Amino acid sequence: MRMLHTMLRVGDLDKSLAFYQDVLGMKLLRREDFPGGRFTLAFVGYGEESNSTMLELTYNWDTHAYKLGTGYGHIAIGVEDAYAACDAVRAKGCRVTREAGPMQHGTTVIAFVEDPDGYKIEFIQKNKSA
Repeated sequence: MRMLHTMLRVGDLDKSLAFYQDVLGMKLLRREDFPGGRFTLAFVGYGEESNSTMLELTYNWDTHAYKLGTGYGHIAIGVEDAYAACDAVRAKGCRVTREAGPMQHGTTVIAFVEDPDGYKIEFIQKNKSA
């Protein structure tokens, strides 16, 4: 078994694709429109669909915003340098919600950014001593 994907509902597919591709560097792996159901699925990720976990962006054509709820946490992405990753996100006009720095109760360097729908993405800096 392996994890295939995580799904997020998005209010503006073009804005979300721009964020995940242009800001976070993911590739659009697959996109499919379902006119009968009035929705589009777009799968993005860092590797090939056959052996990598993807993010499924679901755009319901008649819904332009969602309440995130209290159960959602975040998506985590490993980065070489969380400080540089935050600078790159900010340079593209996107929001950093927690600057890079050590965890409050640990030494792991983390940061949080936000996608166009308000979903949180955590950057976890890879341990440079490993």
